Amino acid sequence: MEEARSVSGIDRRSFRPSSEIDAAFLDVLVPELPRLRRVARLLTGASDDADDLVAEAIVRTLPAWRAGRVDEIVGYTRVTIYHLASKRWRRLAVKRRLDHRAIDWAQAISASDDETAERDRVLAAVAALAPRRRAVVVLRFYEDRSIGEIAAVLGCSEGTVKSQLSRALGQLGVSLKGPGQR
Repeated sequence: MEEARSVSGIDRRSFRPSSEIDAAFLDVLVPELPRLRRVARLLTGASDDADDLVAEAIVRTLPAWRAGRVDEIVGYTRVTIYHLASKRWRRLAVKRRLDHRAIDWAQAISASDDETAERDRVLAAVAALAPRRRAVVVLRFYEDRSIGEIAAVLGCSEGTVKSQLSRALGQLGVSLKGPGQR
């Protein structure tokens, strides 16, 4: 009997694929779920939101896969995650303007371990970036994508990617300087 694996909270034993195509879809996607979830976590700043984003991307990818419009499942799902994250950022921007409330992106920093504290400090600095800048930084340094690939994923020009990356790195440089550093 096959061991149960979780697909964004769905137990494989209780999930019944409607055809062999769905089983092939899961066989390709399941090994990539941890990486997709980490990318979503970096984009959203919260594990729960990341799980929701991955689940929604899978729900949108499966019908396209069934219809034969998807050649590469993982790539299509990844692009869908970025597009959904961008949609969420726009919604949050509107909500922020309307509610006049600041969103606390940073998790509490645990000073029990210097490495953990530094990681949390970097994650908080990345989370404080504007949405498009954050996406460019995640794609470039976490996903190790080229400028051209980033432009294709985000649907913008290479010049836009370069300028957003430059501005993001400048902002991160300022945010991550310690006291007494120039």
